[in-house]
Parts: sequence; structure tokens; C-alpha cells
Amino acid sequence: MFENIGEIVLLFWRTLMALPLVWRQRRKVMDQFFEIGNASLLMVCVLSFFIGAVIALQTGPVLVERSLSSAVGGVVGISIAKELAPVMMAILIAGRIGSAMAAEIGSMCVYQEVDALRTMNINPIHYLVLPRLVAIAVALPMLVVFAILVGWFGGAVVAEANDHIAIPFKAFFHDLRDIVVTKDVANGVFKSFCFALIIGIVSCHQGLVTIGGPRGIGRSVTKAVVNSIVLIVIFDYILTRILLK
Repeated sequence: MFENIGEIVLLFWRTLMALPLVWRQRRKVMDQFFEIGNASLLMVCVLSFFIGAVIALQTGPVLVERSLSSAVGGVVGISIAKELAPVMMAILIAGRIGSAMAAEIGSMCVYQEVDALRTMNINPIHYLVLPRLVAIAVALPMLVVFAILVGWFGGAVVAEANDHIAIPFKAFFHDLRDIVVTKDVANGVFKSFCFALIIGIVSCHQGLVTIGGPRGIGRSVTKAVVNSIVLIVIFDYILTRILLK
């Protein structure tokens, strides 16, 4: 475990040192950005809408029964902005994009394409890791902002349509605006940026250490997704403690 942590930290440091070269890899960055961002937009939209709907459905009737109907919009808004949107989108991207990164780089390792890059004096970190890390670090926060807005909309739709809540659309967003501030959204976006770095670097590392043929590729993909999700949950707690101060 400690060996893996050391390798991940070292890979992350080497990637950071290569950031001045990112302009040379701009085409690969854009390709990865499209794959992460645009191709994931529909899933993000569906998932975030129903997350907001479920939160409104669960908390709305309870708050209304206690004469706290004015807090429904705020509860839905702040829970989505600060916690649910960044964490759920990060888990979604870890399963969809992190696994793809690990599988692609792992296949290149197994079939000696990474060795061929080194033979041609091409640094695999510059060519494979850097574009993916930059693309996911930009795309995931943007997806989270979109998920927050769609989640709020989903909560507002359910709050108005459900007979046990029956809060008008306009009143929902008025209450949300009174409770949710810009800092809450910024905290969620900052969390998603940190989660993006975790997903990118863990997935690329698992791909680069892949050995053993097709079975090894499958093992690396599984480790990439599981390790990413575990680290996301751990760092979610750490970042929450820091941001609450």
C-alpha cells in the first residue's frame, strides 16, 4: 500500500513538473476533454436531476410537517452544491472515465507500446498522463456546476408537483437563494477539482503498472475504480473539515 502511495505521489509530482509542456499536447487534451465532458453530459444530467428529486422527496414532507416549508429549497440546494453533486459526479467519472484511462494505458503497457514510446525518446508521462490529468481537472468541475443546476431544477420540479410538499417553483428558488451562497457552490467545485486529480492520477498509475496480459488489464481497471472511489470518500471528509473552518 505504501509503495503504491509513493508511486502515485511521485507520478503526480512528475506530471506537475511537465505542466509547461501541456500546450504541445493540446490536441490530445481536447480529445480527452471531449470524451470526459461532452460524452458524459447526458448521464450527468439524468443522475443529477434525480438526485435533486430524491432529496426534495425525502426532506420536503418532513420539513413541511414541522412548518419549515421555507427551508426545503435551502436544504436541497446546499446538500447538492456542497456534497452530493461533487461526490456523485466524481464516482460516476471514476467508473466511466477512470476505468477507460486504466484500460487504455494498461493495454499499451501489456502490448509494449509504452516501451516503444521510451525507445523513441517520448516520455510516457508527457504523452499519456499529462493530457488526461489536465482534461479531467478542467472537465469535472464544469460537469459539477452543470449537475448542481440540474439537481436544483429536479428538486424544484418535485417540490411543486408533489402534493405533500406543494411549494411553488418560484418560492423554492427564492428560499434556495436565501440559504445557499456563492461559497457553498465554490466549495463543491473545489472538491470536484481535487477529486478529478485523484481519479486521473490513480487511473493512469494503475495503467502504467499493468502486467500479465488481459487478466492484468482487468485487474488494473478494477483497482483504478475501487481505489479512486475509496480516496474520493476519504478526501471528501478531509476537505469538508478544512472548508468548514
